[in-house]
Amino acid sequence: MENVIILGTGIAGLTAAIYIARANLSPLLISGQEDGGQLMLTTEVENFPGFPDGINGQDLVANSKKQAEKFGAKFKTDIAEDFNPIDGGFEISLMGGDKIQTKTIIIATGASARWLGIPSEEKYKGRGVSTCATCDGAFYKGKEIIVVGGGDSAMEESLFLTKFATKVTVIHRRDEFRASKIMQDKFQKNENTEVIWDSVVEEILGDGKVVTGVKLKNVKTNDITEFKCDGVFLAIGHIPNTKFLTGKVDLDKLGYVKADTLMKTSVSGIFAAGDVQDTRFKQAITAAGSGCMAGMEAEKYLAEKE
Repeated sequence: MENVIILGTGIAGLTAAIYIARANLSPLLISGQEDGGQLMLTTEVENFPGFPDGINGQDLVANSKKQAEKFGAKFKTDIAEDFNPIDGGFEISLMGGDKIQTKTIIIATGASARWLGIPSEEKYKGRGVSTCATCDGAFYKGKEIIVVGGGDSAMEESLFLTKFATKVTVIHRRDEFRASKIMQDKFQKNENTEVIWDSVVEEILGDGKVVTGVKLKNVKTNDITEFKCDGVFLAIGHIPNTKFLTGKVDLDKLGYVKADTLMKTSVSGIFAAGDVQDTRFKQAITAAGSGCMAGMEAEKYLAEKE
């Protein structure tokens, strides 16, 4: 039986692993559906302490993984589908067919990009519709694209895409951004960016093969207009990866794991860390901090059980 299984290999899970591994508890991390988490889609992290010149998101994840491995953490590529309590702990069922027993669990499964939920979006996924600028931006060199959203992610995606596209237009449903001031300033200083306020994407237009534009609806006037573009990038938030946890631990109305200030969930021996339980901050540093707390509390829990 494992001492600790950590579900997720983003910065929260990796930080928890570092602390637990240093306590000689040899945690096992299960990769989940997004190995490395949201940082794998981030080009440059400028607000993580200790890196005055910033650090590439993928590099931060890779370094954290090496650090965890150095102290004895183990990794397995698979996805948790279910778990049930057993004598002395829990049994986790993985998509690959394995069942693994553990004394404690740390849920760090993160959150996945939110989609618009319209039929035309499905039709053009991968053919002009994307949620990852760093993955697909290079395909839009010399083209015009839109970014849907108004937070830090939308600003970051837009600025990255200006490296390739001739013009990036942000579509935002409100009349002001939710993004931090520094990100707004960077966006507004870029000559290749524009904004269409108070609008939402009603439909994605295409020729059957690729995106050719969008239908926009002004939320104040209800006017419908067509806007020509070659690509649509979505930055409208995330959905916590907690579907498999329904009925197992307490979730809030949005599906986030309910965790107290010690990262404890409603089930004794199960902890949560990172974006899977964070409805407010969603930063790499807060994810790492919660991973640290979950790791330390799991270690304390095991010590008290012995």
